[in-house]
Amino acid sequence: QVQLAESGGGLVQAGGSLRLSCVASGSIFSASVMAWYRQAPGKQRESVAVITGGYMTSYADSVKGRFTISRDNGKNTVYLQMNSLKPEDTAVYYCYTDAPTQTGRVREWGKGTQVTVSS
Repeated sequence: QVQLAESGGGLVQAGGSLRLSCVASGSIFSASVMAWYRQAPGKQRESVAVITGGYMTSYADSVKGRFTISRDNGKNTVYLQMNSLKPEDTAVYYCYTDAPTQTGRVREWGKGTQVTVSS
């Protein structure tokens, strides 16, 4: 069973920074695609950043140049460094994986962590 546990959310003023972490268990982490999504109140969930097992990354246009996704395969952890935060970045941030396991491929979501940016 694949499980994801996010941490690092909180309240920050506009212009500030936060780093989110997501620890994965139950998957072959080094071969997993890891991603961060977010969902603001009244809006659809949207992709923020993705990192492949080969360390290729992609970002939503709205966060390019401000957010950085990275991974530490030794710790089964993916990070999202968020700088120059804006009030419009306020959302619940979810970790997502598309991962190989011993029994097949699995797609799984974390429970989310709240990020609130005050103006």
